[in-house]
Amino acid sequence: MEEADQGPKSPDFIPEVGEDAVNAVPSSPYMALTEEEQAELHSELAKVEDEIQTLSQVLAAKEKQVADIKRKLGITPLNEFKQNLSKGWQEVTTSTAYKKTSETLSQVGQKATTAFSSVGSAISRKLEDVRNTPTFKSFEEKVETLKTKISPTPTTGDIEEVSESTPDGEPVAEHPEGTCPPDQKTH
Repeated sequence: MEEADQGPKSPDFIPEVGEDAVNAVPSSPYMALTEEEQAELHSELAKVEDEIQTLSQVLAAKEKQVADIKRKLGITPLNEFKQNLSKGWQEVTTSTAYKKTSETLSQVGQKATTAFSSVGSAISRKLEDVRNTPTFKSFEEKVETLKTKISPTPTTGDIEEVSESTPDGEPVAEHPEGTCPPDQKTH
């Protein structure tokens, strides 16, 4: 019962954190160890370091073996990336959150389409109402009258006749090369 009243205790285990695990080990005074204990610890240290080296070599060999197998199967890093991306996208699209969001966006889109259609119809009706007012019809008639007064009267002549006439409307007479028309004698 007294142990529960003493407060929290330090953990009896040390989490593995790679090379940082060495820094997490509480340091014990080196002087308190006998020579025999020190020799035993040095031996254990050498053994653990040797195991780490062996495991690193085994891991490197296994990674090389995996790379060779993938190469033989034609699996490239780009193919792996594409496959992982495809798998991730499939997981996203099958998720509940995605489905709910997709449904909500679909409903919002349908409502927006309906709203825009209603607004367009209302604007069309309003413009038609404005066009049918006496003021607009009067304005339209005035513009038409003005347009009629400004635009030139169409000619019944041929385009060739117009292009072969002078500004005063007389046809252009053709003269042989080197001769001048009678009213333009050279002095």
